[in-house]
Amino acid sequence: MTTVYAVQGLTVDISGRRILGPLDLTVKKGECCIIVGPNGSGKSTLLRALAGHERHCQGRITLLGVALSSLPPARMARSVAHLPQSPEADIPFTVEMTVRLGRAPRMGWLGLETRRDKEAVQRSMDMTNVAHLAKRGLGTLSGGERARVLLAQALCREPDVLLLDEPTASLDPGHQMRVMDLLEHIRLEHGLTVVMVSHDLNLASAYAERMLLVREGTLIAEGCPVDVLSEGHLADAYDWNLAVDSNPFTGTPRVTALPGGCFSRSSG
Repeated sequence: MTTVYAVQGLTVDISGRRILGPLDLTVKKGECCIIVGPNGSGKSTLLRALAGHERHCQGRITLLGVALSSLPPARMARSVAHLPQSPEADIPFTVEMTVRLGRAPRMGWLGLETRRDKEAVQRSMDMTNVAHLAKRGLGTLSGGERARVLLAQALCREPDVLLLDEPTASLDPGHQMRVMDLLEHIRLEHGLTVVMVSHDLNLASAYAERMLLVREGTLIAEGCPVDVLSEGHLADAYDWNLAVDSNPFTGTPRVTALPGGCFSRSSG
C-alpha cells in the first residue's frame, strides 16, 4: 500500500517548551487514521504539521515521497485539505460562495469556473446536506450547519488527503454519524486518505482503521482500535479509569468513563 505521509523525528518546540515529539509514523493511502488523547496533548499541532502550517517543526515529513518543505504551495493546496478546529466564522459570503472558495486550487490560472468546478461545488453541498442553505449567509447558520458547510468546502477541492480537527464536535449524534459515514464512503470509493483529531473515543473506535493515542506530545499507543483502546493505555493517557468493553452492535471497543475514577500515577 502506498505511503502518503512518512514522519521521521518530528518535534515542535515553542518558547523553549517541547509541544510534540519526537514522533515517527506513517499514514497509508486510503487509510482512516484518527488521533486521540487528552486536551493539550499535541493532536492539533500534529495535524498542522501534516498540513504544512506549523512553522516550529523540526524533523522530516514527506508527502508521497516528497519533502513537505519543498512542495510548491499550489500542489500542496490541491493535494491536502485542512479543516482546523476553529475556522473563521465571520466569512462575509453565502454558503455557496464559501464552498466555491475550496475549489480555487483546482481552477485554472485565470480562476475561471468550468462545468466540472460547478458540479464539484453542487456535489459537495449535496453530500453534506447543505444545498438547501446555498443562498444563506455563513454568519446566519448554527454551529452544526457551519461545520457541514466547511466540510463541503474541503471536499469540493477533491483532495488526496483530508486533515480534520474535530469535524463532528458541534454536531448532534445523527449528523455526526452522517458525516462519518460520508467520509467512509468517499474514502472507500475514491481512495481518500483521512487523518482526523477526535475527542469522541467511541466514534473513533467505530470508524478508525488505525488510531494514534498521544499524551504530552508523545505517542503512547498506535494500531487498530482494539489494541489502542485498552484500559491501561487510556488510564495512562487520561489519568482516569475508563472501562472498555465491546459494542454489541459493531463489535468495536466501547469506552465508558467511570464516576470517581481519578487515576493516580504515583499509586502505581
